[in-house]
Amino acid sequence: MIINLVHGLSTRALKTLKKRLSLLFAGARLETARDRILVTRFETGKMADAAAAAGNLPGVAGSELACGELYPLVTRTKGLSLPARPLDFVKNPFIFIAGPCAVESEKIYLASALALKKAGAHALRAAIFKPRSSPYAFQGIGFGGLSVIAKAKKLTGLPLVTEATDTRQLEKLSGAVDVIQIGARNMRNYELLKETGRSGMPALLKRAMRSTLREWLLSAEYLLKYGCKTLILCERGDSVFSGDRAGLDLKIMRQAKADCGLPVLADPSHSSKSRALVEAFSLKAAMAGADGLLIEASVSPETALVDGAQTIDLPAFSALVKKISKLHGS
Repeated sequence: MIINLVHGLSTRALKTLKKRLSLLFAGARLETARDRILVTRFETGKMADAAAAAGNLPGVAGSELACGELYPLVTRTKGLSLPARPLDFVKNPFIFIAGPCAVESEKIYLASALALKKAGAHALRAAIFKPRSSPYAFQGIGFGGLSVIAKAKKLTGLPLVTEATDTRQLEKLSGAVDVIQIGARNMRNYELLKETGRSGMPALLKRAMRSTLREWLLSAEYLLKYGCKTLILCERGDSVFSGDRAGLDLKIMRQAKADCGLPVLADPSHSSKSRALVEAFSLKAAMAGADGLLIEASVSPETALVDGAQTIDLPAFSALVKKISKLHGS
């Protein structure tokens, strides 16, 4: 950690500050260089609180923590092989998690699941809970949808990726689905992150709109710290309801891949908000190094209660799979 000092600090003030810092960072090594103090050999788990306390001391202008100090478990994944279960990133150079935005009609969902499997999907979107901006909007069919997604899994053999919006849902979902999704709206729901980690379930963490890389990876750190063994990241994009800044943040996505060894997907549906743009966004993400897509696709986008305008149909999905497979030489 680097502690930045107030410019022009007197020798006496610096001596007093270093004495207080040596107590705060007991056992650590403190090295002074120009207007900063470098702290090394200090317990990582105590670094965040000690850094916050140091910021209150006279003469301290601020502090900078290295990635390994901010999210040590995330950085330790760097260099590790990608997971083979429940999604096989080892065998498949590019993963497609596809399906309607929400499970609505059993007939349409099962037809979509079968068609998506045939077209090349590796897992199914299986959302039965939907957090919505309006309390009057469709919120998903809830636990009544478990039987529908169970049928889809039996018919296709594909793993289910289901969003949890509340800690109370986790027990039932853990026994029925394969991956718990933490949506963009809940990236900062730390109690949900903790409980998802404790469940031991594989998790998929979407980046919240306009959140920083640091915030995203700190949320990932929560999941790993509390027990998650298989974690997938997903760049959701920064489109907002007013329509400004639509698009994937490929810079953040690439940096996430550089900072850790976790698989990183992209969501071309929510980031584009338009099915006409989904293919272009998908190809850009694939060329930028994404490990896969979390994409909305259905046999009947026009009847969807949620996000129909950004949901592609089966011919479009099939064509996209072929184009990305060609990019990866498969």
